[in-house]
Amino acid sequence: MSQEKLLKPSNGYFMLFVFLILFFGSIAGIILTKNSWWIAAFVIAIFILPGFILVNPNESRVLLLFGDYKGTVKQNGLFWVNPLFSKNKISLRARNFDSERLKVNDKLGNPVMISTILVWRVQDTYKASFDVDIFENFVVVQTDAAVRKLASMYPYDNFADEGLEEEITLRSSVNEVSDALEKELEERLDIAGIEVLEARIGYLAYANEIASAMLKRQQATAIVAARHKIVEGAVSMVEMALNELSKKEIVDLDGESRAAMVSNLMVVLCGDKDASPIVNAGTLNH
Repeated sequence: MSQEKLLKPSNGYFMLFVFLILFFGSIAGIILTKNSWWIAAFVIAIFILPGFILVNPNESRVLLLFGDYKGTVKQNGLFWVNPLFSKNKISLRARNFDSERLKVNDKLGNPVMISTILVWRVQDTYKASFDVDIFENFVVVQTDAAVRKLASMYPYDNFADEGLEEEITLRSSVNEVSDALEKELEERLDIAGIEVLEARIGYLAYANEIASAMLKRQQATAIVAARHKIVEGAVSMVEMALNELSKKEIVDLDGESRAAMVSNLMVVLCGDKDASPIVNAGTLNH
């Protein structure tokens, strides 16, 4: 036997009626008739009692007879099985697992702190019971291993100086990273009969030893990108201004005057502080 087998046990209510008849009938018979045969009925009633099982919604019972797997009961209700069966209870409910924060290296070798939130449930009770030792511990260990592998596959973030603008990153590509994590966990947990319902990154940050430096790098990258946009806009505005002045013949500027005007406009447009105007009472050159 290498796979789960569903077992349909006997009706528990009928056997409960038989048990009550035998149990109370034997007690009454022993007291009233003093006949030793009623003791046999009492023993049979006691033998019947361990065979009752109650299966609640999203629960199961794995049945074994002296180490031999007989089947799994997933149907809800009161049932009766062979009293010699061992009945292992396995929950089929969805469970949450929030892993510990692990320090791992991303694709670029930067140490990051990462954890995952996993939603899982038992799908195959045979695999969960017999193919692994303790399936709950198996889920914990394999989740940590999957997270470590995932973190090494992608960089934490991309930077323009490294040419990673098109790559998937742990910080920005949430859906892609989650899909990759779910696929990795499904492959690892299938041996234990575990179904992965959802897997998401729960915590992600640079490790403390580089967090300050990486924050400054991110800020510098943002400043450079902002300055680049400002310069692009300023050049466009200066070009438009010169073209409009020339087109409408408002003022005739020679090369030196144009250079001075361009310089002044670039300072005004690209400066991080408001410019202070100066009124020139002389000519354009003085």
